Amino acid sequence: MKKIKSEKINTPSVGVVETQDYTFAEPGREHPFKSGETLGPVTLAYETYGILNRDKTNAILVLHALSGDAHAAGVHAGQNDSGWWDDMIGPGKAFDTDRYFVVCSNVVGGCKGSTGPSSINPATGKPYALDFPFITVADMVDCQRRLIDYFGIDKLLCVAGGSMGGMQVLQWVASYPERVKSAIPIATALKHSPQQIAFNEVIRQSIMADPAWREGNYYAYGQPEKGLSVARMIGHITFMSDQSMEEKFSRRLKNDKFSFGFDADFEVEGYLRYRGANFVKRFDANSYLYITKAMDYFDLSGDKLIPQGKVIPTRIMVISFKTDWL
Repeated sequence: MKKIKSEKINTPSVGVVETQDYTFAEPGREHPFKSGETLGPVTLAYETYGILNRDKTNAILVLHALSGDAHAAGVHAGQNDSGWWDDMIGPGKAFDTDRYFVVCSNVVGGCKGSTGPSSINPATGKPYALDFPFITVADMVDCQRRLIDYFGIDKLLCVAGGSMGGMQVLQWVASYPERVKSAIPIATALKHSPQQIAFNEVIRQSIMADPAWREGNYYAYGQPEKGLSVARMIGHITFMSDQSMEEKFSRRLKNDKFSFGFDADFEVEGYLRYRGANFVKRFDANSYLYITKAMDYFDLSGDKLIPQGKVIPTRIMVISFKTDWL
């Protein structure tokens, strides 16, 4: 098993970490997806924090949201890039790395080291683009299970994550209840509402309407930046509510007066443009299409999560709120 190179830094952190990768489903043993398609080889980028005990009973799997990655805590060498859950993972923190072995991986279909549409298709020598199989949240979890098997972990002490990460948590409980002792789904849902599916469809159409998208074959030319930027702006609206937008922005102007043009007069306009412009630098447009579709397909409502009359061994703590549009 690979070990993380770690050195202490000034803050109570796990220190300097290294993203690693695990590859499975080599040719002839391709991994099956819910769509009926197969894929191989499949690589998952992952990071670990803390030490796995001898009995392998102290492992916690944390799962990222739509645009997240495997870098949940610490910093990479020579960079000031604290992980997305650095406040929660580390010595003495909620996920105490003095006690627990914490694992985080980038989802299959992503663009942060795991196999996705931007990865090279060994059959063609070019990026998969739209030849990549359609994925579901269950496929993401099935691939994570392969990683957990690689570590020799029979049962996870806890699985935790927010938003799309929370969907994965629920899917772990549905797919592998005997392998999850406890689960913490945060700010998530059992299924997308028609409104959220509608938002995601507009998001996808924004990308696909950009001529630079080129039917998904843009890798030799550059991202469809305009479409992806607008898509992310729409996404950020769904992350908030009318109340939170009123509190954060109200109708405040950026420069105390109207421009009488199409510049960003209001603070909320500037915020959305900033988020959109930065997103295109770090995320693949096709991955955004595939992952939003996977979220729309997700449905553990009714008795799909826990079949009627069945008692599962997993303890579940739900952390939720109702004030956004997701």
